[in-house]
Amino acid sequence: MLLSVENLRVSYGKIRALHGIDFNIEEGEIVCIIGANGAGKSTTLRAISRLVPVESGTKMTFDGNDLLDYAADKVVSKLGISHVPEGRRLFGNLTVMENLTLATFARKDNDQIQKDIDRVLTIFPRLDERKTQKSGTLSGGEQQMLAIGRAFMSGRRIMLLDEPSMGLAPLLMMDVFRAMKELNEEGTTILLVEQNARMALQFARRGYVLENGELVLEGRSDDLLNDPEVKKAYLGG
Repeated sequence: MLLSVENLRVSYGKIRALHGIDFNIEEGEIVCIIGANGAGKSTTLRAISRLVPVESGTKMTFDGNDLLDYAADKVVSKLGISHVPEGRRLFGNLTVMENLTLATFARKDNDQIQKDIDRVLTIFPRLDERKTQKSGTLSGGEQQMLAIGRAFMSGRRIMLLDEPSMGLAPLLMMDVFRAMKELNEEGTTILLVEQNARMALQFARRGYVLENGELVLEGRSDDLLNDPEVKKAYLGG
């Protein structure tokens, strides 16, 4: 088991966002969490990345390591967990290449860094064309590509992706998901949270359905795509 989450509870003040959820991911999998706005999807990823505090009784392990023993920066540098947040959070005044290079600040494998940059630019040829351009001037789709590329550069054991399709035109969305599939085939495990449930389930091997901070359904993606309740609530029929 690569990632195991048990009894994950998170509150914001008096409002509980997650009510003790359990899920796990095997190495090499693509797993998605779907749900409506406010269901707790982003909070789940932020908790794994140690960006929000969790409540007593929560247990999270990554490759046998207790995640609660790691600060947010060490989750990336020591464990190889990278997070592509909603909204991308790029350094808009830095170029594409500067964003990619900055993501390697904690890496010691200097010989591999240039190879990884070359790989990112191969997977995302649009970025190669714009590598000297400031990231704040890129299109939404190009910014999403850069955010994924930056995560690949910082730590790629597992990639946490928060709403990667948001605001993208259909063709660009397909390009982004194609690239993520390539990264997975090269060994990166992926946990994806998405409002676009159909796209997420077509992309992932397994899925979880999150409602009001509770996991209400889980299963293989094909089964969830054909589940009447999932169809009614998330797939438009």
